[in-house]
Amino acid sequence: MFVYPKIFDVIVIGAGHAGIEAASAAARLGCETVMLTQSLDTIGQMSCNPAIGGQAKGQMVREIDALGGVMGLNTDATAIQFRMLNGSRGPSVRSPRAQCDKKAYQFRAKFLLERTELEIKQGNVTRILVDDNGACGVQTNLGLQLNGRSVVVTTGTFMRGLLHVGLQNQAGGRMGDSFSTLSDCLKELGFEVGRFKTGTPCRLNGRTIDFKKCDRQDGDEPALPFSFVSERISKSKNEIFTLNEWRDGRFHVEQIPCWITHTNSNTHEIIRNNLDKSPLYSGKIEGVGPRYCPSIEDKVVKFAEKDQHQLFLEPEGRHTEEYYVNGVSTSLPMEVQYAFLRTVPGLGNADIIRPGYAVEYDYCPPIQIYHTLETKRIPGLYFAGQINGTSGYEEAGAQGLIAGANAALKVIAKPELVLSRSDAYIGVMVDDLVTKGTLEPYRMFTSRAEHRLILRQDNADLRLTPIAAGLGLVDSNRVEKVEGKMKGLEELRRYAADHSYGGGRILPWLKRIGNSPGQLPQEHLDKFHMELWEALEIEIKHAGYIDRQQFEIQKLIKNESHLIPSNFDYSALHGLRIEARQKLSAASPRTIGEASRLSG
Repeated sequence: MFVYPKIFDVIVIGAGHAGIEAASAAARLGCETVMLTQSLDTIGQMSCNPAIGGQAKGQMVREIDALGGVMGLNTDATAIQFRMLNGSRGPSVRSPRAQCDKKAYQFRAKFLLERTELEIKQGNVTRILVDDNGACGVQTNLGLQLNGRSVVVTTGTFMRGLLHVGLQNQAGGRMGDSFSTLSDCLKELGFEVGRFKTGTPCRLNGRTIDFKKCDRQDGDEPALPFSFVSERISKSKNEIFTLNEWRDGRFHVEQIPCWITHTNSNTHEIIRNNLDKSPLYSGKIEGVGPRYCPSIEDKVVKFAEKDQHQLFLEPEGRHTEEYYVNGVSTSLPMEVQYAFLRTVPGLGNADIIRPGYAVEYDYCPPIQIYHTLETKRIPGLYFAGQINGTSGYEEAGAQGLIAGANAALKVIAKPELVLSRSDAYIGVMVDDLVTKGTLEPYRMFTSRAEHRLILRQDNADLRLTPIAAGLGLVDSNRVEKVEGKMKGLEELRRYAADHSYGGGRILPWLKRIGNSPGQLPQEHLDKFHMELWEALEIEIKHAGYIDRQQFEIQKLIKNESHLIPSNFDYSALHGLRIEARQKLSAASPRTIGEASRLSG
């Protein structure tokens, strides 16, 4: 065993979206950080859809950005289409989404990490080292030992990954990549390990698609960037290479269209007739799959009354003809995938260049971690991403940031980063995982957040950047920008209260249904950025609802302030049912508020 001649503050296992955010956060806090990955060539790889954001997920990406994370800026630099979902609906459910150039996103993420004050090494970690104080290092399959003060595990779908195409299967965490045996070590350390399943659709050669038979879907113009500081994206010698840039006061993107088509009764009949060849329906797959991202087999069986399902044909980049078929995640055999796809309008001659497949993998039920994402069993050991039972790049990235930051903050003896349900969607997700666990791959939705009118995508910087600044997670440029936005919003409130339009002051005029800032004379609009006008409109039109939610939050804060001793003996509480005592003992809630949210 070769022992590396340095003791790291934070060791990060994995270089997917969780690993990138974890390593970056630890490095921003000034810690000696090292990231290990099975392949340096797959850092930041978008294993499924090359898209970032979406319903509720877009809010989390903006929260990651507000905390100084990587995902928002990297998306803005490499996206090929931007859209605001639910743009015509209320502000609480508006969610940004971007289709990315898959390879550009991946290469830029790798380049960014290489320019960050951290070390990157290729290695397959097989063992986590533990001493009397907790996690103290890792070992790889090639005999490399790295010692450290904390370890963050972000293994994605690689722990005992098993890929399925029809009744054929092979070991691997992703098609073409190997797998990890790290879950064997976690079992030895006493962790409960479960089994989940996810899947991905086939990819098509765009030259074989008849787009004339599909409906075109263009991006929004002008494009709304994810990051609150995207004007930093440039092509100067001192900045990271990029495809998109901030120029002449706005964000410039050469957008590429997506396309929409539908399955039909012929498609569904072929799928039904071949369910015996599906590993999902023949019993080959044991892991539980995501309810909210079902395979096409599940859609056809569970929604038998539907005669069609919508499919999105999404380009994978500017320099490839590869198209992702959003909506047909499948593990059926190749010949069946060909047969049912060619019944779809526009895909009559479609050529599959990568088959759809399912992947089973090990995860650790998240009731075994604290809100900091530190494990309850071993101090200094943190879990983030799909190891905690979640699905999606955004959920993984958010957890990575929290875990990496807390690993570093513990080492440097600073206060921990814990976001509440009223602080952020990230806080909602972590609280759900820690207090309720998950029986299926967890996905974020706006409906999971009780205070979603406050947790909007447009105000993530105002909510979270001050918290990040207090911990040292963000730079002065970002802090100054947020302080300027706060100051500008306060000046606009005074301006709107003092100036007239429509027979009265602007403030009450803007509150009326049907009135919007765009209807104001240019002389008023020129005084402040449109972003501030839109923020003011939301604030005053929904003032009553916002005040009500703030009142509810204050009541909840009282319960969160009542701490429970870590060594509390629940078995002595004979007034509680045995089941309740068992759940409380297993979960070890830190506050009365956490205890109240345990299921059952």
